Amino acid sequence: MQDGHPRGWTPEQLGALQHCRELTRHHSKTFYFGSRFFPAVQREAVWAVYAACRQGDDIVDEPGGGEAALEEWWLATRTALRGDPVGPTGPAQPVPTALRWAARHYPLPEEAFHELYLGLQMDLRMDAGGTPYRTFNELELYCRRVAGVIGFMIAPISGYSGGEQTLEYALRLGQAMQLTNILRDVGEDLSRGRIYLPHNLMAHYGVSRATLEAGQVTPPYRALMRFLTQQARDWYREGRAGLPYLHGSGRLAVTAAARAYEGILDALEANDYDNFSRRAHVSGPRKLLMLPGAWWEVRSSPSPV
Repeated sequence: MQDGHPRGWTPEQLGALQHCRELTRHHSKTFYFGSRFFPAVQREAVWAVYAACRQGDDIVDEPGGGEAALEEWWLATRTALRGDPVGPTGPAQPVPTALRWAARHYPLPEEAFHELYLGLQMDLRMDAGGTPYRTFNELELYCRRVAGVIGFMIAPISGYSGGEQTLEYALRLGQAMQLTNILRDVGEDLSRGRIYLPHNLMAHYGVSRATLEAGQVTPPYRALMRFLTQQARDWYREGRAGLPYLHGSGRLAVTAAARAYEGILDALEANDYDNFSRRAHVSGPRKLLMLPGAWWEVRSSPSPV
């Protein structure tokens, strides 16, 4: 080992993993904050996984993306996971290169990446004029596909006990983080023509599309936000039950990330649920202040036998 990296890494692999690190740090400061508590080699694998997921997400979020580009991403991702000798890897394709390395060292489940692919297709259908989510169950499925399954990818890197139940806890934690993102980004998503808030809940609380487009934080809108914020908090609580089953310092890494993500809900509440003109976030200093609580949570919940 040298500088935390295994011997035998090629310059191409080192460059690819550095690219994934910078991509993670740029796009998700909260996820990056938690990932720093993984041991060095696990950390590199986590960044490779995040970068692959982020690359797919960027395809459906940025101008110029579409079905063809998403199919190319899925082919490159599937090829990397299988370690096939053909496919778009190399210096010009750092993310598949890094993901191929990670998949050789950890049992990354292809099924989880396929679910992510299906979730990204849901975004493309919405962009094409498809029906927004009608019920909370449909939104829950979306949260599972684009974020919940990331727990299935990270758990094998950390190592875990408890079998399928631990993975279900990881799924819940990922869903909580995605619902947090949705609540934070209502205004931003609306500017792209996307509304993730379930139609039946909007109708129940008396919130219309016109209300959203006007950026009005009305009493009914606050009531809707309070309901969904509580749902996200319930998912965090359920997901945390799985933290003691993670191995090593991965427990602290995921605990720190979960606390920082849930802190976004605190900021949203402090903003009086204005997610049109203000972006709820957790500052770097505040994340550091959360660390003692995260450490104590890990210490006070010993690993089950």
